[in-house]
Amino acid sequence: MPSPIPVTRLLTLASDIYPSLEVGACSSPLTTSGSTLQVPAQRLHGKVASRLWSSVIMWKELRSVQPVGSGGFGSVYKAEYLGETVALKKVKKSAKNQLASRQSFWAELNAAHLRHKNIVRILAATTCVPADFEDENRIGAVLMEFVGSRNLQQIIYGSAEPLEPNRWLRYSSDIVHGLRFLHSHSVVHLDIKPANVLVSGEDVCKIADFGCSVKVDRGCEVTSVSPHLSHGGGTYTHRAPELLKGEGVSPKADIFSFGITLWQLITREQPYIGDRQHVQYAVVAYNLRPSLHDKPAFRSTLGRQCETLVTRCWSAETHCRPSAQDVLLHLDKLRPPS
Repeated sequence: MPSPIPVTRLLTLASDIYPSLEVGACSSPLTTSGSTLQVPAQRLHGKVASRLWSSVIMWKELRSVQPVGSGGFGSVYKAEYLGETVALKKVKKSAKNQLASRQSFWAELNAAHLRHKNIVRILAATTCVPADFEDENRIGAVLMEFVGSRNLQQIIYGSAEPLEPNRWLRYSSDIVHGLRFLHSHSVVHLDIKPANVLVSGEDVCKIADFGCSVKVDRGCEVTSVSPHLSHGGGTYTHRAPELLKGEGVSPKADIFSFGITLWQLITREQPYIGDRQHVQYAVVAYNLRPSLHDKPAFRSTLGRQCETLVTRCWSAETHCRPSAQDVLLHLDKLRPPS
């Protein structure tokens, strides 16, 4: 649990947690010399310039705002903005853990400057949300590309459509391409799971929801995070054992989560049943993992090859897990020739 910190310090904590940020009373975290960096407003046609995002959301330009989903720290809406369809995420205060909800907002911006076909693109973000647009429980808002209304969770468990090997291999490759890019920019997602992988109308997977992400020290295998920054969030079924034990963060934590996700893509089953605390304890103390040997999907030649990859990905020892690049090489060998 995070240390108790006075509410009056919560906003200024953003600069403690992310030292590169300078936060004003009503600013976006993208600031320079104490003043908010203004990115010129521009039409989104043909996608926003590849490396620019804005610290200002022009609220009067939002049209047809419709709710599409909600989570622990916010709600997501579909809207029209400057002639394009976008997604708007409003991050709210958590009554139980205000620090964690503020951390979630700032963490969303760890990927704000990144552009990759397998990562949901951030267009703008701000802590200035009009009072008539949201209640007093708002923290900030993030404007993103609208990928679509489907995620992998829905495709795996809520759809009768077949999920053939060539399809889940392609989905897996999309996820790992995104992870490789994130890790090359020192960003660890820390909540990779099917529900956080959106699927576009072109059937391309994009990693979303960076509310648990952290920036790690470049060149270090394991990074200790700020004492103010809790990395106890995320989803327990996909959480690496070293994180369950409160140890340091590394890109290999995402590889563990990917291993669980790949198992779900192959089996279309839930990874664990039972009490949350029991599962967490067993993952750490008894090396509990989703079942492999009684699953028909792992009895074929392809299945046995995938079992090898999955087992390596969810190894208890971080040094035994492959890198994202190694996973991609393995997946490429499994895909049938086109």
